[in-house]
Amino acid sequence: MRTLDYTTEELCQAPRLRIALVTETWPPEVNGVAMTLRRMVDGLIRRGHAVQLIRPRQTATDRAGCSDGLEEVLARGLKLPRYDGLKLGLPARVRLVREWSRQRPDLVHVATEGPLGWTAVTAANKLRIPVTSDFHTNFDHYSGHYGLGWLRQPVAAYLRRFHNRTAATYVPTAELATSLGAQGYASVEVISRGVDTALYAPARRSEALRREWGVADGGLAVISVGRLAPEKNLGLTLRAFDAIQRQRSDARMIVVGDGPLRESIARSHPGVVFAGMRHGEDLAAHYASADLFLFPSLTETFGNVTLEAMASGVCTLAYDYAAAAEVIRDLGNGAVVPCGDEHGFIERAVQLGVADALRSELGRAARHTAEAIDWERVNDRFAEALVRAWRGSRQAPAAAPGRYAPEAGN
Repeated sequence: MRTLDYTTEELCQAPRLRIALVTETWPPEVNGVAMTLRRMVDGLIRRGHAVQLIRPRQTATDRAGCSDGLEEVLARGLKLPRYDGLKLGLPARVRLVREWSRQRPDLVHVATEGPLGWTAVTAANKLRIPVTSDFHTNFDHYSGHYGLGWLRQPVAAYLRRFHNRTAATYVPTAELATSLGAQGYASVEVISRGVDTALYAPARRSEALRREWGVADGGLAVISVGRLAPEKNLGLTLRAFDAIQRQRSDARMIVVGDGPLRESIARSHPGVVFAGMRHGEDLAAHYASADLFLFPSLTETFGNVTLEAMASGVCTLAYDYAAAAEVIRDLGNGAVVPCGDEHGFIERAVQLGVADALRSELGRAARHTAEAIDWERVNDRFAEALVRAWRGSRQAPAAAPGRYAPEAGN
């Protein structure tokens, strides 16, 4: 794991780069990767870099945008099975070689590992353009949740090979960097995530919204935010809520998001309030109007929702890994239990559900923690890392073989 620190002289002389950023997800698609990339692209542009965004066409009427510092290039894509609203980018090596030969970027950054991302790495290597990558999603962990557990090792091998063809792989936590290093990833660097504390804030709490949910005065609103899919471990969320409700009948479960498990949850828990997909200030109001956020997912590389809930002043319970391991002190500014300890998760959920004063205290401390997790600092580190990779490629011997050697195929 390498440091990203720069000297003052280096920062003063930071160049303005033309960066080709390749991703298979982008707003208005709703997921943590799309949101994070939007923030980071905006940060690069504010720092004077020009970004060529290469992504799949999302709809038949989708058109490439062009604005100050941002040029979009749309590629072909296919709907991702069992994941409504997302596309899988198709291979585009020939097109990218042609595009980058016509107007050469200083650096290519590949954010997702699908066919479009793979061929972007291949094209960059062929043209000897420095290329970096992000590790956003534990796709190998997802396979078991969709009855494809036998694919876990092949997918893990593919991801390792993908990232080892790039100069550096950026991950959001030190824990993940250590894990990937132990799996044979060659060059892993940590760039964390930030949270918008102006958008996600306790001041957005709405008593009117709580009444819509059926929460009585002084009642308990328990919230879950995210895709309603097997990998999010929603069964444990619901069991924890059932245990809370046995202790206090005024508890209500609010689920924000959508996905393939919605119908089955509605059948098994008819009292759950389904808020559907929410965005912007509306989403922020849903967070802030809750009292307890439950997040038992074990497939996250980070988990942006953890920071969003904390910034909203909501007491958060999660497993002790990913973002929670980085920012939550158990019973200091939230609560964590060891990974996989379902009994412990349910016990802690009940403890927090019945202890109003403790829950409020932890929510206030969570907000204080979130106020120090600033997107601008994260974006500084990301821009510095890309400049470092670009500088490193310029210093490498031109004839030396290695990860930037031309490669054949898609």
